[in-house]
Amino acid sequence: MTLDRGLVDWVAEALAPLGAVTHRRMMGGAALYLDGVIFALVTGEGALWFKADAGSDAAWDAAGCERFRYARAGKSASINYRRAPEDVHDDADAMRRWAVLGVAAGRRAAG
Repeated sequence: MTLDRGLVDWVAEALAPLGAVTHRRMMGGAALYLDGVIFALVTGEGALWFKADAGSDAAWDAAGCERFRYARAGKSASINYRRAPEDVHDDADAMRRWAVLGVAAGRRAAG
């Protein structure tokens, strides 16, 4: 699995009006940060997942965005990241609209 640099570059381009997007490689993918605040993950499979929490879960649920799940010790586990809606891949306004929810969750987690 390799990092989808095109996706990371697209996220950075779409969010440029909001600040600087950086990334840190991890497990074949990357954690994305906006001005130092973690807000998303890109998996090695090229999927984009936004950070979520109790304050944003209702919005993600309403949009039908699944939780990030993985297998651990033979059992299914999850972390509070939600799959990005499809429209973020070709609509910068949609990318910003959903990413700000991830940034807000990241700020709340850091606080």
